[in-house]
Amino acid sequence: MVTTTGPGLARAREVAEHVTDPELPVLTLADLGVLREVELSGETVIVSITPTYSGCPALREMRADVENRLRAAGFADVEVRTVLDPPWSTDWITAEGRRKLAEYGIAPPGSAPQRAPGPVPLTLQAPPTRVDCPRCGSPETEEVSRFGATACKALRRCRSCREPFEHIKEI
Repeated sequence: MVTTTGPGLARAREVAEHVTDPELPVLTLADLGVLREVELSGETVIVSITPTYSGCPALREMRADVENRLRAAGFADVEVRTVLDPPWSTDWITAEGRRKLAEYGIAPPGSAPQRAPGPVPLTLQAPPTRVDCPRCGSPETEEVSRFGATACKALRRCRSCREPFEHIKEI
């Protein structure tokens, strides 16, 4: 029987919500929108997470971090499930997560592009994006590289303050 309320579940949810993302340690998995659900089935804590994309190299660490934090909090039986449908979107990043990114010097994403159900059309050029500088707020920025330290970030530079910064791409 799956439990959706109660003190044990609330404690398990609180622990899972505070696990940080291995690639963006300023964010928790909850801030990032990766943490989908926390349930209790008997004595087993079941946590569902959705990676930012299906090939995300940090997924193994996310799963291990959730499991280790819950075990350290006294939960002996932990199951971490990967949920791929619906796919994660940058729209799932919370307002708090967006604020944390900007304070950390990473430009948060704008709204994700809206697509009809079915295959994603292939385009050879990135859509034009207005990205404000997280340091000075200027909209006068340029993309230096489509790929930053991770596949979901781009490297940009502010034309006003001349500082480089990363931008989470809209997915």
